[in-house]
Amino acid sequence: MADPYSTLGVSRSASEQDIKSAYRKLAKELHPDRNKDNPQAAEKFGKVTQAYDLLSDKDKRAQFDRGEIDADGNPTSPFGMGGGFGGARPGGSGSYSSRDFQGFGGAEDLDLGDLFEGLFGRGNQRSSARGAGMGGGMGGGPQGFRRPPPPPPQKGADIRYKLAVPFVDAATRAKQRITLADGKTIDLSLPAGVEDGTTMRLKGKGHKGPGGNGDGIVVVDIQPHPFFYREGDDVRVELPITLDEAVNGAKVKVPTVDGPVMLTIGAGSSSGKVLRMKGKGFSKKSGTRGDQLVTLEIQLPEDATELAKTLDGWKDTGNPREHMGL
Repeated sequence: MADPYSTLGVSRSASEQDIKSAYRKLAKELHPDRNKDNPQAAEKFGKVTQAYDLLSDKDKRAQFDRGEIDADGNPTSPFGMGGGFGGARPGGSGSYSSRDFQGFGGAEDLDLGDLFEGLFGRGNQRSSARGAGMGGGMGGGPQGFRRPPPPPPQKGADIRYKLAVPFVDAATRAKQRITLADGKTIDLSLPAGVEDGTTMRLKGKGHKGPGGNGDGIVVVDIQPHPFFYREGDDVRVELPITLDEAVNGAKVKVPTVDGPVMLTIGAGSSSGKVLRMKGKGFSKKSGTRGDQLVTLEIQLPEDATELAKTLDGWKDTGNPREHMGL
């Protein structure tokens, strides 16, 4: 993969905000939904997403800048020698024979004592390397010299997705369709107790890697609603009613996340009164649902002339501010 900084078009000194802004711009241009007739755009979208995944992770970015991992997130060679003792041995056995030491002039010319003098020092250390090291743990000869086991193959990088979910869909856990970086679409079931920021993991839906595919990480972004709003697991709504509905009582239609239902308003209801509708809220982790709380709001007509005539000579003798000490 190309250098992630070049892929996003930012410098190595770019801030987190610069990286995020560059990714958003490119992701918007290259998203498969906007480029259905351009398969190359989906490929570029995947590369841009992979570059952002690496650079938006502080630890991974630091590892990449230090040369510890490559642009795919895989570890670089721990020795950096490319061959000899640091490289992978042809045949993959992990041990060395006389053929492996030809770079030193052939096994018949190699004095292992001299070699270990350079590693462990002279005198007693030399005899220790020949005796204890070679005769014991190293098998008594060059064929017993074993290099450290290679690190396990690393999985591909994860891909993060932001899933915008309508408010009503989140409350009712309606299935959501998402388009992946490869252009494929899948339907997701929202978990019980879903909240804004809830993450969902899609196994094997990330980038490819020598140790298998990474995962897709879906972050739920619940969208605001024109008149519903959330309070814990409950849904709240302010319901306008007329003066005669408040005074005389009435049955009125009220919206819920499950669709409109009839609600009975008692005679003499005041503005601010709250009515509870059981089981019309968000799902809880337990599988049950919260409630919907309806706050009544009395609205007078725009033209109150007739109302004023009707109330002419009538005065409410009560004091609605008495509880405030007024």
